Amino acid sequence: MAPTRTAAKDHVAAATPVQQASPPQARAPKIRHQRHLSPFWRHFLEMLGAMAVGMFATGAIFLSIVGLKTWEQVTIQYPMQALLAMAAGMSIPMVAWMWYRGMGWRNAAEMAGAMVLPVLPFLCLAWFHVGKGAQCGAYCALTVVAMLALMGYRRNQYSTPM
Repeated sequence: MAPTRTAAKDHVAAATPVQQASPPQARAPKIRHQRHLSPFWRHFLEMLGAMAVGMFATGAIFLSIVGLKTWEQVTIQYPMQALLAMAAGMSIPMVAWMWYRGMGWRNAAEMAGAMVLPVLPFLCLAWFHVGKGAQCGAYCALTVVAMLALMGYRRNQYSTPM
């Protein structure tokens, strides 16, 4: 024998008065507005994260190789090497992440250029012993500006969802 089905109205009729709300007491459901990042800013934050991971990993590796205690000591004793290590340490993970996200060779090469070109003036400062140390903080800040400038210039490519 086939199981019998009960009508849907039987379930509604079985509801207790506590569960039913009268029209004056009924409330409209809350509408939650969720904020979503645009693809442009999502891509920017992903690239910034890749840069940070690469920067900290490179710094830790560099410190362990040279045997010094602080990054400040490294930038004073090995300013050009520290700058070059930071340029590579930020570029390589960023390029890898861009390939993983399907951005292609051209975009990855342009972004690597935005990481490497700003190091040139700082290398010159270190070469001519202008200032104390490698100025890695200023270099890293300039790379963020260069990345935003490139992304703004190619906004149509960085504003599409990946």
